Amino acid sequence: MSYLKKGLSLFLAASMAAGALTGCGGGSGSAGSDGNAGGADTGAAQTDSEGSEAASGDVPTYTIATVRWTDAWPTDYLKSGVMKELEEKHGINIEWQGYYSGDWSEQKSLLLASGDLPDAFFGSCGITDSDIAQNKSYFVELTDLIDQNMPNLKSVFEKEPELLARAKDRNGEIYSLVKKLPLRPEVCGDVMYINKEWLDNLNLEVPKTLDELTAVLEAFATQDADGDGDPSNEIPVTANKNDYLMSGALRTLLAPFGTMVSRDNNYMGLDKEGKPVFVPVEDNYIEAVKWMHDMYQKGVLDPEFFTQEESMATAKRQAEGGSQVGLFTGWTADAQAGANAGQFVALEAVEGYDGGHYVENSQNYLDISDKELLITTSCENPEKLLQWADDFYDDLVSLQTFYGSIPDQVADNGDGTYEVLVPADGSSLDTSAWSWSMRDFGPKYMNPEFYDKVSLPADQGDGIKLAEDEINGKYINSDKSVPFPVVKYTDEELSRLVSLGTDIYKYVEAQFAHWVVDGGIDAEWDAYLQQLDAMGLQELIEIQNTAYNAYLESMK
Repeated sequence: MSYLKKGLSLFLAASMAAGALTGCGGGSGSAGSDGNAGGADTGAAQTDSEGSEAASGDVPTYTIATVRWTDAWPTDYLKSGVMKELEEKHGINIEWQGYYSGDWSEQKSLLLASGDLPDAFFGSCGITDSDIAQNKSYFVELTDLIDQNMPNLKSVFEKEPELLARAKDRNGEIYSLVKKLPLRPEVCGDVMYINKEWLDNLNLEVPKTLDELTAVLEAFATQDADGDGDPSNEIPVTANKNDYLMSGALRTLLAPFGTMVSRDNNYMGLDKEGKPVFVPVEDNYIEAVKWMHDMYQKGVLDPEFFTQEESMATAKRQAEGGSQVGLFTGWTADAQAGANAGQFVALEAVEGYDGGHYVENSQNYLDISDKELLITTSCENPEKLLQWADDFYDDLVSLQTFYGSIPDQVADNGDGTYEVLVPADGSSLDTSAWSWSMRDFGPKYMNPEFYDKVSLPADQGDGIKLAEDEINGKYINSDKSVPFPVVKYTDEELSRLVSLGTDIYKYVEAQFAHWVVDGGIDAEWDAYLQQLDAMGLQELIEIQNTAYNAYLESMK
């Protein structure tokens, strides 16, 4: 039995005795023709309340919209386990409105245009900074409400000032709640995995330098690395048409050239002196693009590198009988190569063009975020909803909203320690966590001293990632591991960035693909810089510098 159930009867009795509570009257959203998505029952309040207090109006109902990646994941957990216990503890009912990312942009536009909003939005892939800036009248400013209703979150802010800095906008106002994901590696980005089976077949060593990596990839392209007698069917490096985009290539395949950029898709980085720079105009960028063009010409890059869907790239990595791919980047090998994961080993960051070892420490983006819960002005009683949300900053609740509930996905050992369980249905732990919890989405915080009380399967998901973290963790404190952080902008700056960035980024990405395939970067470089300046690049860089300095000031 979870700790939340202890004393539950007394709590509910006291709540009932206090009299009827006022509910929130948010609008009814839609996620498809039937008004719900993949089993997230938007009519759950009526269905679950027959013959209960909800039927007589004693239990307030809140409508909360949340966006998920895929309809392949079940949503039963929203009305069971720890999620149900939190509703019962606080004497509320949650009507979840489920949406999926593929349809969300259009549906969000309709919601915001209509003003018929749910009481809250849950999860950081729902509402953006631009949405808030353009619709301030729809959202509740939370500073005083947090102070009055959220002791757990206030404690978190005191322990970790970066979370408070992330929560505040440039005016010092708070419109959303934050999270910090638990049990995360220091090397927070994707790492390279190399096909060790192919290396062994060709009597090659695991590469340690950029030159050695180049030689290995060329051997994969020209020799019978997979041992099937055909030296032409190996694919040294593949990607889908979205992964090749600048932000992906610069952080992964081209990282040995020092091209680490922000995950905020603004192509900003920090140079060796810690100064913000727009990476696609730096000298090392030229060298990175030249190398990639050379790899394209030599057949190292998949001919479909720029055009294929992810399903095609996955099929090549996970091909029956053995992977067709020699090198890829990802969170873990099993997440990318599936049953072929055993062919691959994590690659230690190779010595780069300048002798440095570049790894990604993007905790500011991947582990920490705001916009995890926004309350709209449709909500009549935000205080009670925030009291519910404050429990998400409890250690044990965070564990369960990241991996799944006790006892089905997490075991309580009875001595203050907990074990994340291997899925009984044979699926991966990553799949289980996304299927039976909010996983990365929603308010969340676990105290670091609680980490040692949790054990993870060593051969699954996060257990593998944390073990592999030792390979590149030694490079994490170098000046080559810290990317440009997530910063905050004023409403005016955000508007200008959207206006400037739309065309600038498209032009940079188009030139990148052109130079990789056709070459010519040296001859066309000056014209490229002139065009970027004509498009407003210097103003964009000035805005980013101002926001970065404001970020540094907020951390003092």
